[in-house]
Amino acid sequence: MSRADEIFAAMCRDIIDKGFSSEGQLIRAKWEDGTPAHTLKRFGVVNRYDLNKEFPALTLRPTAIKSAVDELLWIWQKKSNRIQELNSRIWDAWADDDGCIGKAYGYQLSIKHKYPEGEMDQVDRVLYDLRHNPYSRRIMTNLYNFEDLHEMALYPCAYSMTFNVTENRLNAILNQRSQDVLVANNWNVVQYSVLVMMLARVSGLCPGELVHVIADAHIYDRHIPMVEEMIERPRYPAPKVELDPDIKNFYDFRPEHVIVSDYQANPQIKNIPVAV
Repeated sequence: MSRADEIFAAMCRDIIDKGFSSEGQLIRAKWEDGTPAHTLKRFGVVNRYDLNKEFPALTLRPTAIKSAVDELLWIWQKKSNRIQELNSRIWDAWADDDGCIGKAYGYQLSIKHKYPEGEMDQVDRVLYDLRHNPYSRRIMTNLYNFEDLHEMALYPCAYSMTFNVTENRLNAILNQRSQDVLVANNWNVVQYSVLVMMLARVSGLCPGELVHVIADAHIYDRHIPMVEEMIERPRYPAPKVELDPDIKNFYDFRPEHVIVSDYQANPQIKNIPVAV
């Protein structure tokens, strides 16, 4: 069975059984009908995925791997904050009338900084260091720029990546301040697993371990019955996910260059309400 299923089910069981309820607290998020969107949460969840052993996609329900990659490349490759440049509609609720999400996500990765080696943005700095200084302990990105928070439609949730090379393996830590576990957990795990695979490929390295650190891992009240049903479903082996071997440049990758095979999963959970 998929190791990602085991990790997800254990995390959800822990949140439901031992989580802290926001009932009685003043909260920001609301459902579409205007009622408060309360949660059960656990603080400081840490999940580890060994990309050398299997690709961490859920089989408890399918994750749209190529759509997840499309959003990842929108942020990390296009460095965009305009929803017109994204093929899905997942950011529509946070865009203004011009289709812009403000100075968030891709915008932050597009900002160029001066280094002794030349002017580079955060992504190009990572690419440079993985090729020239792979054993550096300073290879990281950060989207949580306090100076620009007031101009972001949504403060970054997955805000920081730290890369670390051990022997020839590229490992990474994804830091996330907050996560809607049912809606976004495996979506983010899949995205950043593929990112590690892509960066390893273009740097002459092998994918290693992805460590996912979530400060506030929560399940919304209206999601609990869906999660309870989902984690009792049958579990299948992890799918095989590979990159097109002909792609050697990070900026040449497209979602179609992520090759997914043998993906057996349970039915999708539809009509999941999303709190905003």
